[in-house]
Amino acid sequence: MATELMMRSSSGASCSPPALILTSGASGRIRAIFSVRALRSLLMLISAFVLLLLLPFRGRRRTTSSSEKEHEKQEGVGGGSGTHRKGAVVRVPAAMVASRRAAATAVAVDQEVAARRALAIRRVLQDDRDGGGECSVRDFSLFVTVRGDTIFTQSWTPPASVKIRGLVVILHGLNEHSGRYSDFAKQLNANGFKVYGMDWIGHGGSDGLHAYVHSLDYAVTDTKSFLEKVLAENPGLPCFFFGHSTGGAIVLKAMLDPKVEANVAGVVLTSPAVGVQPSHPIFAVLAPIVSFLLPRYQVSAANKKGTPVSRDPEALVAKYSDPLVYTGSIRVRTGYEILRITSYLQQNLRKLRVPFLVLHGNADTVTDPEASRKLYEEASSNDKNIKLFDGLLHDLLFEPEGQEIMEDIIEWLNQRVRKL
Repeated sequence: MATELMMRSSSGASCSPPALILTSGASGRIRAIFSVRALRSLLMLISAFVLLLLLPFRGRRRTTSSSEKEHEKQEGVGGGSGTHRKGAVVRVPAAMVASRRAAATAVAVDQEVAARRALAIRRVLQDDRDGGGECSVRDFSLFVTVRGDTIFTQSWTPPASVKIRGLVVILHGLNEHSGRYSDFAKQLNANGFKVYGMDWIGHGGSDGLHAYVHSLDYAVTDTKSFLEKVLAENPGLPCFFFGHSTGGAIVLKAMLDPKVEANVAGVVLTSPAVGVQPSHPIFAVLAPIVSFLLPRYQVSAANKKGTPVSRDPEALVAKYSDPLVYTGSIRVRTGYEILRITSYLQQNLRKLRVPFLVLHGNADTVTDPEASRKLYEEASSNDKNIKLFDGLLHDLLFEPEGQEIMEDIIEWLNQRVRKL
């Protein structure tokens, strides 16, 4: 059963100071980063790292023992010429060794990216062949960011018999990819919406170590660039965004840019990662330090199946058996970036003015439905709606009630298109 609230004016926005919201933005893995067990492991690693930094500077001044001096004297008077010439010593700079290791790592990452991209492309082409263009025409494209990263994107276009009335850009959640929303995209096609999906950095067919996010600002910037590309290809059509979980946080931060907001007709968010707070204040202090020293360190305390995200067993099997879905332990830098973006959102919710619909299951143990309620109450949008579903978990579109939720979203989009 869904609880629905609708707001058409900003007069009801709460003026109370922001409350502390306890959520996680990474399928239960964020919480594991800041557990006591993980903290002990990280402290040990930091201690080892500090020792490695200090050791090269200890004992730099080498004292020569008396036996060594005597040996040197004997060498000095030995030989026919009375002199001894030592052999040349070749020293390899530490930086050169480190660079070789980095190069080897980069090659391994490139190979892994190539395999993921090939699979993503193969799925698009296979789906397009199987469908035959009767329901949707599925295609893919690549674009290069200002950083030089290649981002994988795909599109679903309605058949010629369906008039295109609007655009929807999909941003997936952490550890997944845009292809998981293909069924949803095809239903949007049937209602006259052309759909685009972007695999943000480190995900799906895009560049980057799998599920490693050096900065979520990269994803925000790429989202803005992708929007420009979509609008250029489809002039005159209203554009909407759909964002799930961390993808929802990326969408929200992008919408805080007035230039982006001016080009977007509305936003739909499912289980958005609006607020994340560690279990103890000390972790918030350590997080930036640890993420700087050991950005790619994986927290083994995280359990990919420890937190339920759907009540549909088949949906869970499909998710965790998908090679494009990352199922390893979360990396420290990624967790810190989620803390950082959600902290920013918590301080700027009142600046949000774009029309939006937020949907959340009140049994979600991954992201807090109260954070979505806080978003609804504090946003300055004149057109804002929230739906809370009793007993539903995190992956709303993959719950047994997923079809009903998709219909709710499509109806919301249809209403906004009709008003334009």
